[in-house]
Amino acid sequence: MKILKSLLVLLLLVQSQFVLADDNPADAIAMVEKGLAYMQKNGKDALVQEINNKNPDFINGSIYLYVRGLDGIVIAHPINPKLIGKNMLDLPDADGKYYRKEIIALAKSKGKGWVDYRYNNPVSKQIENKTTYIFRSNDVILEAGIYKGK
Repeated sequence: MKILKSLLVLLLLVQSQFVLADDNPADAIAMVEKGLAYMQKNGKDALVQEINNKNPDFINGSIYLYVRGLDGIVIAHPINPKLIGKNMLDLPDADGKYYRKEIIALAKSKGKGWVDYRYNNPVSKQIENKTTYIFRSNDVILEAGIYKGK
């Protein structure tokens, strides 16, 4: 019985670590910076290929790196390949917010920052609050977001 309790406590601690990791904005920034460093070393096409091939370096639980062009077209997405090549600027989030337009505007005006919206969490399979860190590099926007729960 004592072993079972110890295992249960350990399991809860491990699960809470994953939840806390998703709540840390620094993880999203680090993911974007990792992608930027890779792109500067290997080129945009190499980064796009690695993301689309689901390289685990660019996926950490519900945090993942994706790339969008300044025209709004998704260039790389490791979780939903159906989005690649699509421009969904006119598609709102779950609350009707056109957050993709906000991402493009922020990238063009300031080059980096955060955008809040509601989106489907691939881990929980629920619509949740999400904030995404974006960074413009030439003609592309590198993006990684964190989920903040319902």
